[in-house]
Amino acid sequence: MTNLQESLFKEFLLTNCSGAYSCSTIVDCNTRKYHGLLVVPVPELDDENHVLLSTLDVSVIQHGAEFNLGVHKYDGNHFSPNGHKYIREFSNEKILTTIYRVGGVLLEKEVVFQHYESHILLRYTLLEAHSPTILRFRPFLAFRSVREFTHENEVADRVCKDIENGVKICMYEGYPYLHMQLSKGNEFVGQPNWYRNIEYIKEQERGYDSKEDLYVPGYFELPIEKGESVIFSASTKATDAGKLHELFDQEAEFCAFKGNFYQCLVNAAHQFHKREENKDRYLLAGYPWFKCRARDTFIALPGLTLSIKERQCFELIMKTAERGLREFMEKKTLTVHLYEIEKPDVMLWAVWAVQQYAKKEGNKRCYKKYGRLLADILAFIMENRHPNLELKGNGLLYAEGRNEAITWMNSTVNGKPVVPRTGYIVEFNALWYNALLFCMELLGDYEKEEEMERIGKIAEKCQKSFVSIFYNEHGYLFDYIGGAETDYSVRPNMIFAVALDHSPLTIEQKKSVLDLCTRELLTPKGLRSLSPKSLGYNPVYVGVQVKRDYAYHQGTVWPWLGGFYMEACLKLYKRTRLSFIERQMIGYEDEMYYHCLGTISEIFDGNPPFSGRGATSFAINVAEILRTMELLERYQYKNNEER
Repeated sequence: MTNLQESLFKEFLLTNCSGAYSCSTIVDCNTRKYHGLLVVPVPELDDENHVLLSTLDVSVIQHGAEFNLGVHKYDGNHFSPNGHKYIREFSNEKILTTIYRVGGVLLEKEVVFQHYESHILLRYTLLEAHSPTILRFRPFLAFRSVREFTHENEVADRVCKDIENGVKICMYEGYPYLHMQLSKGNEFVGQPNWYRNIEYIKEQERGYDSKEDLYVPGYFELPIEKGESVIFSASTKATDAGKLHELFDQEAEFCAFKGNFYQCLVNAAHQFHKREENKDRYLLAGYPWFKCRARDTFIALPGLTLSIKERQCFELIMKTAERGLREFMEKKTLTVHLYEIEKPDVMLWAVWAVQQYAKKEGNKRCYKKYGRLLADILAFIMENRHPNLELKGNGLLYAEGRNEAITWMNSTVNGKPVVPRTGYIVEFNALWYNALLFCMELLGDYEKEEEMERIGKIAEKCQKSFVSIFYNEHGYLFDYIGGAETDYSVRPNMIFAVALDHSPLTIEQKKSVLDLCTRELLTPKGLRSLSPKSLGYNPVYVGVQVKRDYAYHQGTVWPWLGGFYMEACLKLYKRTRLSFIERQMIGYEDEMYYHCLGTISEIFDGNPPFSGRGATSFAINVAEILRTMELLERYQYKNNEER
């Protein structure tokens, strides 16, 4: 903790399951513009999150001497104050806890975020003290979007209004008031000041502007006795100061234990949930900057809910998503906040998500809840009503992607896709064949016989065409076929044709594809997005935006693809691959101690040491690891039964 070379690159994340979050490094030194102690959505302004309370410096005062426990990086690689030097213990096993020692003073800090409210609570307990002790709380305010910076200006409203045991302030029109209160009486000393040129390391690394000014309106000061606890509250609503201790204890009870790998992943899974005021339920694609994206929702949904025995959560999120799908199919204005629902593979992933539900809950229940939706999706696609998905006479789906990124490989430079995947796209058609057979299986007893025959004929054409178009003489699958030249690049999207329940490939073809993925794409963190032997391999995701965009899908490793790879291994080789997959999972377990604690980063470098990059917590990665763990447990159980 006292070595900033180590601690500045470890982050924590707390969420309220309604879009607000608290995120920083474990020494409370912000290194990203997305960091903040209280970061909340402000729908009256836009659909972004906004940093209200950037950080809180706490000082211990004895005999007139002040010891500031905060840490900030300023221009010129200058850190001040150096509060990290006082840290003696840190734990995130249940509650985020830090213990500081200042001479004879031992001070404990615990942090919780109230569920479904934009309300952060920090409890300070004086464990040891041999002299009268005073605590001083100095809040650093930003009031700006996570995409921007704030700077000293004359427009900001710097008036603090008194409330119970604290003050409230709203620096700019359109923002909610920030209510800062303490659990006991205190003195607020107005001492307005701008702290200039605070610098964010991660923004420097990413080639962005990295400096901002933060406003400090003054400080709260109060005495504290040995054994006493004081709670600092920051919220968009006023709170009953007399009930802060009770509220903290209630939220502490909700905090999940994170003592092992599985518990960490379950806690991370819950952090992606977002419940809006109208009770709509969503999954955020990741933290700290992703929104609720349709494709990510359907890929992540089974792993984040069904794999941890949370069927009701699946149904609630799917209810909101189904409304969005139907509005899109009926060309109505969307009333759901699902981004990129128009992408051509979104409906195919929706069918796959429902298929996982059927495997868990049975076909009868699945048909009752989602049968009509599946039939309507199939009809929508087969009747060529999707604006960028055409069913050809050969049974395959065709999509135009030369000028727009239409797949999950969506990086662009100057408005053009870095990987212009167009035409017949391998995972689109693997998902399509799987969807056709699954729908025949689920709908066969309920829908018209002639309709089932029509679907069967399309599936038969699709199977033959898939093999003839995608399977090449080298024993693997082309990534897409759409241009004048054939691209022999080895990419991981072929793994879906092996992993899905219904595959157009023969056993021998599946093994050939899987073997090539093992040789050229597999790493301890998942599958590479491009083989090192292919032209354009660029495995390290660092540097300015353009450089990172060119690397994003050109060799970086994506753990969620590893989930499908391991599912394919189990389906082809069953229990003979159990120990191999167990070893693969160990590669993820180490990540609980790096980057954002207790979760999985968005991507990893394609070469050793496979460093984590991108978003600090990514939904589909967490989901697929959880789903793999469930699959592994199922095969282990069968193995033990046979013994």
